[in-house]
Amino acid sequence: MSDNNLEKTVAGQVKWFDPARGFGFVVSDEGGPDILLHANVLRVFGQSTVADAANIRLTVQETDRGIQAIEVLSIEPPLAPLGPSLEDLEHLEDADLNVPLEPARVKWFDKGKGFGFANVFGKSDDIFVHVEVLRLSGLADLMPGEAVALRVIDGRRGRMAAQVIAWDVAARDDDNGAGYTDEVPQQLHADAE
Repeated sequence: MSDNNLEKTVAGQVKWFDPARGFGFVVSDEGGPDILLHANVLRVFGQSTVADAANIRLTVQETDRGIQAIEVLSIEPPLAPLGPSLEDLEHLEDADLNVPLEPARVKWFDKGKGFGFANVFGKSDDIFVHVEVLRLSGLADLMPGEAVALRVIDGRRGRMAAQVIAWDVAARDDDNGAGYTDEVPQQLHADAE
């Protein structure tokens, strides 16, 4: 890619992404130099973070500073767990996770501790969110007050998220007829816009 205006679609894996620093890098399946993934490009896709080792498709462009992502086309969660599996999810089959997405807000999440809590819109119950579920959902971190969509199950210690989807992604999928099975409260939808 010698022409600065030449755009190319690339598939690869997230090497790392640090939301605090506002960027990360992707390794292309074709090899070559690392691809810069800026937080603003990720936000346009509808996510504020992405998990390490997630599969990603990008439109990239060569600049004076190297190859940079200019658009995220798709993100798939990492295929293999990086650490021990979560006991609460070991006994579940895919059919057990066929529960509707529920709109929620992140109460707090501490990546260092490996967990946090969210509240489903209109309910006061805390929903446990484990970092491994977040990673398997293709995300790396959550911010307090962030709007998300959750698949909530009964775990061994109470209600917990089995899947976390960034609100913008869930709302976009819903617009395409592939999202929520329950009515989404209008106030939460308006807050996300």
